[in-house]
Amino acid sequence: MTANDISEKEAPHKLFDTLLVLDFGSQYSHLIIRRLRDLNIYSELLPCTQRIADLPFQPKGVILSGGPYSVYDSSAPHVDPAVFDLDVPILGVCYGLQEMAWQLDQHNVLAGEKREYGHAKLTCEQGEGSASSVNVLFQDVPNGVDVWMSHGDKLSHLPESFSTIAATSNAPFAGIAHTSKPYYGIQFHPEVTHTSHGTRILENYAVRICKARQHWTMEEFVGTEISRIRALVGEKGQVIGAVSGGVDSTVAAKLMHEAIGDRFHAVLVDNGLLRHNEAETVHQTLTSHLGINLTVIDASERFLTELKGVSDPEKKRKIIGKNFIEVFQETAHKIAKEAAGTPNAGDIEWLLQGTLYPDVIESIAFRGPSQTIKTHHNVGGLPAAMHLKLIEPLRELFKDEVRILGTKLGIPEELVWRHPFPGPGLAIRTLGEVTRSQVEITRQADRIFIEEIIAAGLYRKISQAYAALLPIQVVGVMGDKRVHEQPICLRAVETTDFMTANWFDFDRPFLDKVSSRITNEVSGVCSVFQNSMCLLHQGIYHG
Repeated sequence: MTANDISEKEAPHKLFDTLLVLDFGSQYSHLIIRRLRDLNIYSELLPCTQRIADLPFQPKGVILSGGPYSVYDSSAPHVDPAVFDLDVPILGVCYGLQEMAWQLDQHNVLAGEKREYGHAKLTCEQGEGSASSVNVLFQDVPNGVDVWMSHGDKLSHLPESFSTIAATSNAPFAGIAHTSKPYYGIQFHPEVTHTSHGTRILENYAVRICKARQHWTMEEFVGTEISRIRALVGEKGQVIGAVSGGVDSTVAAKLMHEAIGDRFHAVLVDNGLLRHNEAETVHQTLTSHLGINLTVIDASERFLTELKGVSDPEKKRKIIGKNFIEVFQETAHKIAKEAAGTPNAGDIEWLLQGTLYPDVIESIAFRGPSQTIKTHHNVGGLPAAMHLKLIEPLRELFKDEVRILGTKLGIPEELVWRHPFPGPGLAIRTLGEVTRSQVEITRQADRIFIEEIIAAGLYRKISQAYAALLPIQVVGVMGDKRVHEQPICLRAVETTDFMTANWFDFDRPFLDKVSSRITNEVSGVCSVFQNSMCLLHQGIYHG
């Protein structure tokens, strides 16, 4: 199998052993993917309603995730029974365990008399028959280990042909294994950090049971992806690229430049919603440091006009996504005309985007289990009549994987570790109607916040930080005068996968300094809040 044989959709599955996770709507489903990726095993999340006949690849194993439902309810989601005909190991987690048992016999699951949520002590047991060998699931896991439970229902009895391999005081069938087939079920969640040795359990399943090779690395990915891009685009094809200066679009642009050189045309659309000096900084970085051809388009008036009177953030995303694609179509046409007649010139058919896997996960909705958190302007916000084909080389990657890839490509550290910036830009950090003056308030407050974070040596410790402008009037005292102006809310979080996050705790002197600077230097702001709307500072000017 060569890169030339690999389609856009099938590439990772053709080159890397893949574990499939079928999602039943658990808040933890994406963590299973993360743990497997950390083990250098490629894995992919699909909805539990996926028809097995339509799978574009043969997985090495299938994991049935947890979920908030009861399998015996009429509206409960169920897996395609054909999954059990794949002849691969299957692991059911929490709801997935109950789903596996329910598929065999609908009397196997009942409503629990006692909900179990939190830590529990797991006792491992020796299985019967060939199940003695399947206890490899708990190999190198100490007896009495802490596991994380989150369930109400449980198995009423041991399903036929299964053996018990683990139990807790409340769940006598906390771990089961089929006596002859590679089917396993656990009532707890190994993917969460609350479960001690949870990663070891997943590794035992993936490596020792499924025999998946641990060859998903960015070193492997970069070579195969460059080859795949060249095969997709062809010897004369040209690509127009969406860049913003963020790590995602920068890594995507560098990867594309490595693949096809000057046939890649990077374009930055200044939509009037960028950070302080963003357009100038991006131009300098991509052209001087990375050698990428870059065209900057000032479309700020167009975007701000389209956003006039719009306050709903989802509508903002749709409007920005629509205009984003239209500007690229117009720019692609212009670049194609300028390139016509030059040696080896080809049509511009492709649009590069830095879409990541969390973007895809958040934008997919299916019946019941999944909820759309938001529409990403480069995923769900794309117009149906787009005239360019998308090429998204980072679509299967999480943010931390993109950073590793960027380092492998030789991108400077300050770019690789830059905090992510949303495609809709300051439009969604400026709550309420978007106007030039409102955006400028947000921009200047954000600049001050980031300047102070860098000065305090906290930038790398924080995963994302920004200032948001709230569309309300609050009372402040400026000198001797009572004023009614707007508040700024500061937000900073820590995360690795950009799917879940925790607040970053600043010390009081830092917050005092930042809030004082914002209220003194940004006209129109008299109060500063942090995260949960706790008041930090009301501006006081000393005359």
